[in-house]
Amino acid sequence: MDSSELREVSAHMDKSVEAIRNEFATVRTGKASTALLDLIKVEAYGQQMPLNQMATVGAPEPRLLVVQPYDPSQLGTIEKAIMASDLGLTPNNDGKIIRIPIPPLTEERRKELVRLTHKIAEEGRIAIRNIRHDANKRIQQAQKDGDVSEDEMRRQLKEIQDLTDKHIASIDQMLERKEQEVMEV
Repeated sequence: MDSSELREVSAHMDKSVEAIRNEFATVRTGKASTALLDLIKVEAYGQQMPLNQMATVGAPEPRLLVVQPYDPSQLGTIEKAIMASDLGLTPNNDGKIIRIPIPPLTEERRKELVRLTHKIAEEGRIAIRNIRHDANKRIQQAQKDGDVSEDEMRRQLKEIQDLTDKHIASIDQMLERKEQEVMEV
């Protein structure tokens, strides 16, 4: 495994970490975050469209999201899509914009969200370990085929393990931050 293959393994791991970061962004905390609405799809113009392609979403206050549609005729459809989502938010439509107050989380809901973040983090760790497993198999096969010496194989396996540890530590740090965010009252 040469340095370009090692960079490829690192890039795969980076993508897994980034996917977890994006998934964490969609987990609701007590604060308003525009990322909360990133996964909402709106039925418009005969197709499902992401909300952020149909409106500007802002967070002017810590407990308020504001959605301003590019096409005012889509206000009702956007409002329905937000209500139909599993976020548990109640949008208020004033005819021009949609205001979404973010209610404080109950203790029980906070604990549920912490469990969810742990599950997301574990999925990320598993993805990283699977990438490591595949890379290790390629290195061991190359050694069996006589392409690399046993010393070189051990060095490469250690490099892969170091990459794995670094990426898992990154996921753990994100989990810790998100957990603090969720538990913050």
